[in-house]
Amino acid sequence: MEQSLTHAAAKPARDWLKDLAAYRDPSHARSALEIAITAVPFALLWAAAWACASISYLLAALFIVPAAFFLVRLFLIQHDCGHGSFFATRGANDIVGRCLGVLTLTPFGDWKHSHAMHHATSGNLDRRGFGDITTLTVREYLARTPFRRFTYRLYRNPLVLFGIGPAYVFLLRNRVPANMFTCGWKPWAGVMLNNLAIVAVYGTLISLMGLETFLLVHLPIVLLSATIGVWLFYVQHQFEATTWEETPGWNVHEAALHGSSHYDLPPLLRWLTANIGIHHVHHLSSRIPYYRLSEVLGDHPELAGVQRLTLWQSFACLRLRLWDEHAKRLVTFREALAPVAPAN
Repeated sequence: MEQSLTHAAAKPARDWLKDLAAYRDPSHARSALEIAITAVPFALLWAAAWACASISYLLAALFIVPAAFFLVRLFLIQHDCGHGSFFATRGANDIVGRCLGVLTLTPFGDWKHSHAMHHATSGNLDRRGFGDITTLTVREYLARTPFRRFTYRLYRNPLVLFGIGPAYVFLLRNRVPANMFTCGWKPWAGVMLNNLAIVAVYGTLISLMGLETFLLVHLPIVLLSATIGVWLFYVQHQFEATTWEETPGWNVHEAALHGSSHYDLPPLLRWLTANIGIHHVHHLSSRIPYYRLSEVLGDHPELAGVQRLTLWQSFACLRLRLWDEHAKRLVTFREALAPVAPAN
């Protein structure tokens, strides 16, 4: 195994593309099945939470939590549609992606564009800001005023990053295009249609069950799923051994393979999160449907150990805040501010 890991690390990332091309073809039957085994349990869990809400909210919570995970899974189907990988045709991907965007509160076209920018610029220090968790270098942080250091520390606080932040993004920020002042009318039209569909669907549900019950059932599902989603995205790129480079030394394929983690989750969580933890392979070849990513690791076990991160190990990533350009790793505030030992 050690020899395999060495081989995977030494092999140029671009050389993997030919091997991975064999996994890019989706199966329409499998994709339809994935939608069914995700949407139907979500609907049943949602209905069960609604039925139990008037009896015991604690009982309803037993259904709310798994419903949130299934909503995450629906978002990840939308995610694959955005990459054009879930179905063979663009039309099918767009239709399913837009429909799911109503449930996930995420306008499909606008998100698709910004997420493509994330893939095209991930790990590039000179092109940060496209769908990333905001990350400063140690030098940039030290150059800030005390107030701006405080705002960055506040932003990177877990309560903000995984509590307030996800709620803001999915409930408010997604109601307008990402580049609302420069994007033109088409993104605005797509986002507004998404908003109108949300109003129609949610308005119907509210008329059936009442506003209070709707908020007690659906709002926790949305907020919990948003937090789970942001956590997954965070761990996929915010780990100690990730890679960031300035433009001259940056390579999109190396950044994809070595700047994204293999978040090796237990089987149930891996299934509920649609293999998105195999993120290094996904970034290297985003046209592979998620249900074939585990097939890649089965056929190429040397990739399994590249940037591998277990569930337990991932919690240590919460402390990482800044990119150390000299050490080439993410560090904590304490490490960044530690005095430099004098040379002997």
